[in-house]
Amino acid sequence: MIAPETIREVTDRIDIVDVVGEFVKLRRRGSNYLGLCPFHGEKTPSFNVSQSKGIFKCFGCGKSGNAISFVMEHEKYSYVEAIKWLAKRYGIAVEETAMSEEAREHMQAAESLYIVNGFAQKFFHEQLLDTEEGQHIALSYLKERGFNLPIIEKFGLGYNPDLPDSLSQAAVKNQYSRDVLLKSGLVRSYQDRLQDNYRGRIIFPIHNNSGKVIGFGARIIGKKDKAPKYINTPENEIYVKSRILYGSYFARHTIDKENECLLVEGYTDVLGLAQAGIENVVASGGTSLTIDQLRLIKKYTQNLTIIYDGDNAGIKAALRGLDMALEEGLNVRLVLIPDGEDPDSYVRQLGAEQFKEFIQKNKKDFILFQLEILLRDAGSDITKKNDAVNRIAESLSKISKAEDFTKQQEYIRQCSGILKIDEHGLTTLVNKYKRDGLSKLEKKQHQDQRYQQPGDQANSLPNKADPSAPDDIDAPAAAAELAMLDTGSIQERNLLRILLEFGLKPWKENWTIADYIFEEIQGFPFENEQNEKLLEYYRRAYNAGENPDTASFQYIEDKSMQDLVVTITLTPYEISRRWDEKIPGKKSDSIVNRDLSKQDALNSVIYFKLRKIKQMLEITQKELMECTDFEEQLKQLSIQKHLKTEEKT
Repeated sequence: MIAPETIREVTDRIDIVDVVGEFVKLRRRGSNYLGLCPFHGEKTPSFNVSQSKGIFKCFGCGKSGNAISFVMEHEKYSYVEAIKWLAKRYGIAVEETAMSEEAREHMQAAESLYIVNGFAQKFFHEQLLDTEEGQHIALSYLKERGFNLPIIEKFGLGYNPDLPDSLSQAAVKNQYSRDVLLKSGLVRSYQDRLQDNYRGRIIFPIHNNSGKVIGFGARIIGKKDKAPKYINTPENEIYVKSRILYGSYFARHTIDKENECLLVEGYTDVLGLAQAGIENVVASGGTSLTIDQLRLIKKYTQNLTIIYDGDNAGIKAALRGLDMALEEGLNVRLVLIPDGEDPDSYVRQLGAEQFKEFIQKNKKDFILFQLEILLRDAGSDITKKNDAVNRIAESLSKISKAEDFTKQQEYIRQCSGILKIDEHGLTTLVNKYKRDGLSKLEKKQHQDQRYQQPGDQANSLPNKADPSAPDDIDAPAAAAELAMLDTGSIQERNLLRILLEFGLKPWKENWTIADYIFEEIQGFPFENEQNEKLLEYYRRAYNAGENPDTASFQYIEDKSMQDLVVTITLTPYEISRRWDEKIPGKKSDSIVNRDLSKQDALNSVIYFKLRKIKQMLEITQKELMECTDFEEQLKQLSIQKHLKTEEKT
C-alpha cells in the first residue's frame, strides 16, 4: 500500500493543467483552460480546467473531478496505478507502508519481470527490423500476411533468431538474473545452460493497461513437425492468462469513445483490424472468456460484440462465456465470419468500410442466437427441446442486476414466443434457477466462514492504497443537474461558492468573509441536504485551521462532495473584457481583475436571507389566517411586523 505521505506529496505537487495537457490540447480562456472533451466526441469545446482550483469539468457530458480522477478515468487506472503514474511524472519516490515479507517478495519479483521483459521486447524488435535474418525470414513473412511497418512498430512485434541462445547471451551480458530469466519463460535450462525458448519465432509482446510488457506470444514461421503453433509466457507474478486481453492497451481509448468492444480470438486478428482503422478490438488469445477478462472490458464499455469464425468450434467458443457476460450486465452480440475466413483475412477481402457494414448487419443477440443453435440441434427431439428450455432459463437467470429487470422480462417474452411455451411458466423456471444460484452462493459463503483462519478477513480486503480513493468519477450533466434545483438550492450553492473561493479573504479586522457568512446565516438553515453537508464539511475544516478551499476539497473522502464542489465552483462562462469598454476612464481598474469578493459575499447573503424571510412571511400569514385564538393572532402579527422590518432592511 502507498504511504499517506507519498499521496500527500503527489497531491501537493500536481498541476492539473500539466496533467490534463498530456492528453488534451488546452487553450487559455480567461482564468481557466478550455479544450475538446476526451470522454465524449464533440466539435465545440466544453471541457474546462481550472488551474487554481485543481479541477476539471465537461459541461457537455458532465464528467468532473481532479487530476487523480482524470488519470483514472482517461487511462482506466486504479487509484493506486494513478498515484504511481503521477508520482513517476513528478519524480516522487513512492513509499510503501509496512507489508508482509511475502508481499514484498512478490512486488520485487514483479518489478524484476517487468524489467527483463522490457529488455527482451527491445531485443526482439531490433532483431526483426535491423538484422538480415529478421528481415529475410520474419519481416518478409509479416509483409506477406499484409502487415505494414507502422502497425508492426505500434504493437512492438519482434523476432527471436533461430539460434540456441542469442537472447540468453544478450541478457546474461547485461547482467540479468538467471532465475528471473527462467521465471519469465524467455529461456529454459538445458544441461545447465540457458537456451532461448522462442527461437525462430515471431514475437507478439503483451502489454498491461499501463503499457508495460507482461509477457509474449511466440508464433512459429511456416510448418514444423510436432512444434506448437504458439508458445505463450508461463504464468508468473505479472502474467495471469485469465486476466489478459491482447491489444487492450492500444484499444482502450477507442473502445471508450465508440462505446463498444470487438472481441476476436487471435493476435493477428487484432493487428489486421487495427491496420484497417478498426481499433476498438481485443483478443482473448484463443481461450474461453473468463470473468476477469469480462470485467476488464466492462471498465471501458457495456457493449461487447464477439467476432468468431463461423465453424462449429468458433460457435462453441463464443457461447462458453455467455452466462458470465450476462452476470456482469454486458450487452453481448455475436458476429460469425463466413466459414473458412477469419477477421484478419475477411477485413482484407472486404475492406474496412464494408467490413464495418458487415458487422452492423450481422450482429446477433447472444441469448436469441443461443436459443437458435439449441433448437437447431434439438430438431424434433422432445427431450433435447426440454433441455434447451432449461438451458435458456438458466442463462436468463444470470441477468440479475436490478437495472436489467426490464431487459430480462423482454427476453422472457421473446424466448417463450420462439419456444411456443407459456410466458409465466418460463418466468417461474427462471426464478427457480435464481433461487438455486442464491442457495449455492449462501452455502459456499457458509463453508468459507467455517474454514476461514484468523486474520484471513483482513487479507481478503481489496488492495487499495487509500480507502477514500474514488472508484467511479461519473457526474451528472450540468444542465440536468441545474434543472433539478430550485431557487433556494441555487442560493445555497452560491453561498458555498463564496466560502470556497473567498472564505479566507479578510472582511474586516480579525474577521474573514467566512466569519461574516457564518454570523449572518445563523438561524437560517439550508434546505438541501447535500448543500448542508458541504457547509458543515467547510465549517469543521475552517474551525480546525485547515484553510479550506476548492483545491483542498478535491481530496476529501466523500466523492459526492468532490463532485458538488466542482459543480458549484466551475462555470462555463467568463467575464468578457469588453465590459471595460462600457466603463469610461476605468482602464487601469479592469472589471476582470477587480476584487469583488466583499460585494459578492454581501449580495449573496442578502438574497439568501431575503428569500428565507419571504418564506417565513408566507408561513406566518398562513398560520394567521388559520388561527382562531386572539393571543396567538397578536403573536403572529408581532412576528410578521418584525419580519417585514427585516425584509425592508
